Amino acid sequence: MIALFGPTGVGKTQTAIELAALLRERGEDPVAISADAIQVYRGLDLLSGKPSAEQLDQLEHRLLSFVPLNEEYSAGQFAAAAHAEIDEALAAGRTPIVVGGTGLYLRAALTELELKPPPQAGLREDIERDMAQIGAQRMHGLLSEDTAGSVHPNDRKRIVRALELERMGERPYTRSDQLWSDELRRPASLFGIVAERDPLAARVSQRVDEMLSQGAAGEVEQAIELGISRTARKALGFRELAAYAAGDVERDEVAAEITRRHLAYAKRQMTWMRKLAGVEIVDRSEMTDADAAHVVLAAVA
Repeated sequence: MIALFGPTGVGKTQTAIELAALLRERGEDPVAISADAIQVYRGLDLLSGKPSAEQLDQLEHRLLSFVPLNEEYSAGQFAAAAHAEIDEALAAGRTPIVVGGTGLYLRAALTELELKPPPQAGLREDIERDMAQIGAQRMHGLLSEDTAGSVHPNDRKRIVRALELERMGERPYTRSDQLWSDELRRPASLFGIVAERDPLAARVSQRVDEMLSQGAAGEVEQAIELGISRTARKALGFRELAAYAAGDVERDEVAAEITRRHLAYAKRQMTWMRKLAGVEIVDRSEMTDADAAHVVLAAVA
């Protein structure tokens, strides 16, 4: 099994396609298994950067577009689905290529995570109602001292989750590596695909421009009409595109903000990847997708 992961816009999908072609040349039968928290949903294809129809013709992808937009979906549910797909592929003699941009979903696919329990009924709603009334900073002050030091006072989502766990008697994770395990379910070669900020920023900016030109705002409008779930609403750029669709912001403003958020997220992703044991970093700043695929193949051969 091979895992390719990295930030939005770094070229994971096309690198996987190029790698699959190389694997076929040596007699293997590759299949991609997506590990992305938003690509599981039917809809939001442009916003989540799903492979195009042409790309899907070049490499079969599993775990795309199988959850209705109005349903909530968890990493625990994904883990079960990903394990089943990986095991089935391996049993059939195929080579799974796990392609991921969501760290938690990548971990869920590759390891046996000890996931914290979901919130008790009504608890999240109560905490979010309090958050709306008194703000993130004051809610952050309600966390235990140990937890508060690991959660930024403006990170509303993590504050809510930490408060949920503490009120249920659970100890929240205080470091991202606590969710990772070096003991993989199946033998795998792990590759972190990265790029320097300038080339990555150019790729992300181009992708955001194409996303807007192709109608991502319309996707978001339709998703809202369908009653999009809380978990699907976490898609990076959803909030900004909803405001754009409503006519509250200009196109240039929304493009700049989505690009900025993607790059900030990419920085966190790459910092996390570089800390993981057993991960080979592939800096493809000056590489084509084919070049990056050759580097990966040489490392697994």
